[in-house]
Amino acid sequence: MAKVAQISPEELEELREAFAKIDVDNNGVISREELNELFKAANLQLPGYKIREMVQELTSSSQELNFDTFTQLVHGLKSSEVAKTFRKAINKKEGICNVAGTSEQSGTQHSYSEEEKVAFVNWINKALEKDSDCKHLLPMNPDTNDLFTAVNDGILLCKMINLSVPDTIDERTINKKKLTPFTIQENLNLALNSASAIGCHVVNIGAEDLKEGRQHLVLGLLWQVIKIGLFADIELTKNEALIALLRDGESLEDLMKLSPEELLLRWVNYHLEEAGCGKINNFSSDIKDSKAYYNLLNQVAPKGDEEGIPAIAIDMSGLRANEDLKRAELMLDQAERLGCRQFVMPPDVVRGNPKLNLAFVANLFNKYPALKKPENQDIDWSTIEGETREERTFRNWMNSLGVNPRVNHLYTDIDDAIVIFQLYEKIKVPVDWDRVNIPPYPKLGSNMKKLENCNYAVELGKKEAKFSLVGIAGQDLNAGNRTLTLALLWQLMRRYTLNILEELGDGQKVTDDTIVAWVNDMLTQAEKKPISGFKDQNISSSLPVLDLIDAIQPGSIRYDLVKSQDLTDEEKQNNAKYAISMARKIGARLYALPEDLVEVKPKMVMTVFACLMARGMKRA
Repeated sequence: MAKVAQISPEELEELREAFAKIDVDNNGVISREELNELFKAANLQLPGYKIREMVQELTSSSQELNFDTFTQLVHGLKSSEVAKTFRKAINKKEGICNVAGTSEQSGTQHSYSEEEKVAFVNWINKALEKDSDCKHLLPMNPDTNDLFTAVNDGILLCKMINLSVPDTIDERTINKKKLTPFTIQENLNLALNSASAIGCHVVNIGAEDLKEGRQHLVLGLLWQVIKIGLFADIELTKNEALIALLRDGESLEDLMKLSPEELLLRWVNYHLEEAGCGKINNFSSDIKDSKAYYNLLNQVAPKGDEEGIPAIAIDMSGLRANEDLKRAELMLDQAERLGCRQFVMPPDVVRGNPKLNLAFVANLFNKYPALKKPENQDIDWSTIEGETREERTFRNWMNSLGVNPRVNHLYTDIDDAIVIFQLYEKIKVPVDWDRVNIPPYPKLGSNMKKLENCNYAVELGKKEAKFSLVGIAGQDLNAGNRTLTLALLWQLMRRYTLNILEELGDGQKVTDDTIVAWVNDMLTQAEKKPISGFKDQNISSSLPVLDLIDAIQPGSIRYDLVKSQDLTDEEKQNNAKYAISMARKIGARLYALPEDLVEVKPKMVMTVFACLMARGMKRA
């Protein structure tokens, strides 16, 4: 997928960090001298005239680059081998710690951010301080490598996943006492498979990586988990007061298309405008002097006008501090009075660390949004529809595969089919990228380019993937037709699941009947009751799933925790939660939800049994 040139939010964060490290004098631009120094560090000895040409090509000046032009330059390098050494040189700049050892696959040296480690340790210490199951781990010392050893029994990771997305993991399935290498492995399986289920990209992370505390992988996984939790309520369907951010001439649909990062930026600027201050464009260079933060804190701090909430006056005198670092310290003192000092230290603000500043702002929003839903009768509230379980499952599945850009809103984020093409490649359907229009699109005719992509996506589905796409056209994907888009996504997910089984079975074709036959063979051998198919109503009790798990890994199910007779709805739900978590614990990567079992949703039931079959075949 080398042709896709779009920059993801994660890449943009990395580039902002890199820019801040190279821009040593903090003047918002990189001089030719600074750029030349970086090329030398990357062992790219380019003559001066060549660097001048590169800069001149991107700017009207031959002297320096701002962040936007720097991004274009680095992204342009991505198509060449130069990119690897150039990015490696960036990582060696101040604030990045090199990790002992190199990757066996690439031979490159991995690195991690000391600032991120400190921020995550402080966040976890506070978030889990009252959790009795973590007493043997907390508090961690942010100045040591405590974090990288604390994750190796899986308990802390399971707890953080449940903190970000409550009830993802059934607490009854976490091994907490008298841990052995085997029970630790189960905890790590549970954590990794559950992280994948909530949309974390964990393809290149294994239990051994966590046992060994590989720093860059641990921090990468924790950031994904923390970020998902921080962003959980930053969307219109979870917080209708966000409508206050609607601009003149915009529709609700326009607002719903914004990513959580974009909504946060708009939220900050909304309050800055209310304060009569200038707007910011990012959470890196534009916040380095802490002035925007001071005004934001002053705007969102409780004014005492709500019953039971006392006023908190923000001391603005720190704005007069002469040095950025001192001003940042004083600003964070005020943030602490709101209970929102997490994630950043004064140097992180002054250096403009984009990842940590984004987390700081998201946490502030979650505690003090200071927005009121406007009483506007012209707004059609009926158009605001929450995400369905099925939609969330597909979105998390796609994100766990590492699609770029990340899917925040299912229909608007795939309306140009770029993500669809990546999914085709995951199921080994070749994509002719020369036929694909790559973003950014021209201002005029952008939707036509997206529509052409969608037409090609449907063509691939019919001709190459042999999907059943009767009545589905490119226009349906482009316009976000729910029923027809979900029909394509289901077939992609189903093929992906079946491909895994076929690979384990040496290419032998797998159908629904194949899966049912295997399941029943396993259940019969274990002297358990077989199923009639994926619509079998006995599945609503989750007993067939639990029996299959126990057949695959004998003795794994604690039947004293399972209800089997005259089940109430609540008992069915508890059984289903236990079944889904136990499946993940023994190594099956499930994306289904407990409700899918309780309601016997045939499609998702099929994926549960298919994933368990894959786990069982690995054992064999």
